[in-house]
Amino acid sequence: MLWIGIILAGVGVLYLLAIMPRMCRRPDRKPFLGVLYAHRGLHDNAGDAPENSLAAFRRAAEAGFGIELDVQFSRDRVPVVFHDYTLKRICGREGRVDDFTYEELQGFPLCQSAERIPRLEQVLDLVGGRVPLIVELKIEGADLSLCPAVDALLGSYRGLYCIESFNPLAVLWYRRHRGEILRGQLSERFLAEKIYHKPLYFLLQNLLLNFLAKPDFIAYNHKHESALSRRLCCGLYGALAVAWTVRSREELEQARKHFEIFIFDSFLPEK
Repeated sequence: MLWIGIILAGVGVLYLLAIMPRMCRRPDRKPFLGVLYAHRGLHDNAGDAPENSLAAFRRAAEAGFGIELDVQFSRDRVPVVFHDYTLKRICGREGRVDDFTYEELQGFPLCQSAERIPRLEQVLDLVGGRVPLIVELKIEGADLSLCPAVDALLGSYRGLYCIESFNPLAVLWYRRHRGEILRGQLSERFLAEKIYHKPLYFLLQNLLLNFLAKPDFIAYNHKHESALSRRLCCGLYGALAVAWTVRSREELEQARKHFEIFIFDSFLPEK
């Protein structure tokens, strides 16, 4: 029984070390607090400002909301702002974003509007530092070339921004190369939602790769606030707690009990 207790204690220590976020030399998080972040801009996919469009970002900035946006590569390695890896849902077109050059992507309207897929550079110019940005890096595998490409644009941006990704390797890149930038690990209960079933997603939903990336904040599906690793990271270790994606005033009030930063969609909250 003694050996069993020792083994269990050892496993517990390893678990706590694995999920530990950055503990020292943390960037200042205060400028990001007290702001509500519009998910993919203040958008309306049935109107003239669809998600991740310049029109949606303009509306958010003018209303004083922070902005959450997604970045990935086109075929010719241009960082473009678009969420899905495929074009079907938003552009009604078969194929992936990285199947087409940036110029070719301009032929595909967003949700049948006059808007087109913007370059990250265009979004930065439009926002111009008026509101803080949460930039999600969309990276499926181990090719991290998007990180330096995005960093080159953000490095000359005068506004406030932080980065996040579901891919811990992208967060690790920022740990190694831009340690002064606030960085976050995105996650949710992948297995409970029956989204993915690979062992990797067990590690990701339980934040067991934090020992590599050392994130400053944990951005978690607000519906899964009770996830043990999330609560330990934010409660025990003091990582910033970010909620995605809140879709009503009722959900926002509930999320305020467990999170500090809120990404919203589908309603207009009171600032």
